[in-house]
Amino acid sequence: MFQIFSNLSVDWMGKRKPLIAVSIVVLIAGLASAVGRELTPGGTGAFNLGVDFQGGTVITAKFRQRPSEDKLRAALSAQGVTEAVIQSSLDKKDEVLIKIPLIEQVKDQEKADVTTNQVIGGRAVVKKALDTFGKEVAPTVRLADDPSAAYEVVGTDSVGPVAGAELRNRAVTATLLGCVGILLFMAFRYDWTYAAGAVIAVFHDVLVTLAFFSIFQWEVSLTVLAAFLTLVGFSVNDSIVIFDRIRENLFKGGEKSLYQTVNDSVNQTMSRTIITSTLVFLAVLALVLFGGEVLRGFSLALLVGVIAGVYSTIAIASPIAIWWQDKIGVAEITQPSAPKTERLATAARKSVVRRPGA
Repeated sequence: MFQIFSNLSVDWMGKRKPLIAVSIVVLIAGLASAVGRELTPGGTGAFNLGVDFQGGTVITAKFRQRPSEDKLRAALSAQGVTEAVIQSSLDKKDEVLIKIPLIEQVKDQEKADVTTNQVIGGRAVVKKALDTFGKEVAPTVRLADDPSAAYEVVGTDSVGPVAGAELRNRAVTATLLGCVGILLFMAFRYDWTYAAGAVIAVFHDVLVTLAFFSIFQWEVSLTVLAAFLTLVGFSVNDSIVIFDRIRENLFKGGEKSLYQTVNDSVNQTMSRTIITSTLVFLAVLALVLFGGEVLRGFSLALLVGVIAGVYSTIAIASPIAIWWQDKIGVAEITQPSAPKTERLATAARKSVVRRPGA
């Protein structure tokens, strides 16, 4: 494999405390932002939830001459809709998907059928904005049959607040189940101390990304959830590579302590980590710069998460593993000259035995 660093020798474990301190500062800043926004009267809320989670109206409009997204967004802003999501159709160049949040006048009313009221109110607001480009086709006539019409509403739907809350709960459940699956796999394949380090690192990456979303009020939607699940896999993948190298170095034996073995393992895999992460980072950066407004939340979540994932693999996952070992009395990481008999295993289990891979 191509190596960027041939003889890298960095005491990563010696720097673990200041590195963990950086994570704590970021997490506290995110927590302060979320709590402060939630407790501020008339505030924006802890997170800027999109239509998928807080509810809203989705309208599909077909144009004779489709205006640009900037012009559509400006027309909606003139009607008081400042958080609209405009998505062009891939297969139908004359159609556009418009998502707007809940209409305040309807949201505050205590009526039985809130969803129906949202559809009516949302459609009325969007119609006022679209009328600036020309008149709407008659309900019984198609756009192709009316040369004087400028657009046609071909579909209207709404996501109520109840459905939005259910989607939000399922999103949290899906992320937690993913972390539980990783925990079980790591505990079976390696050891529970490995699993603890990897899962804590995964939670760290997700929480750090959420902190940025709260501080900068980036929109949280279902595409952001997809980014979070992607980050879970990305983060644990790099942790597994380093853990596997730690296990290989332990089986080689020698007079090195567990402290030094972990340092060597991180240094030996650093070239692989940088090459892989840089390629992913460049692809995500392209999405941020050229992906447009629809993919903005998804690409920003991946951008922050990729950086946090590489960082947490070195600063969180590996130190947590050897910290657990130190607590259960198997390894003294503060003594680099520890004897050869150390093994990365819990006190309640036998030394780690390599299982044949597929």
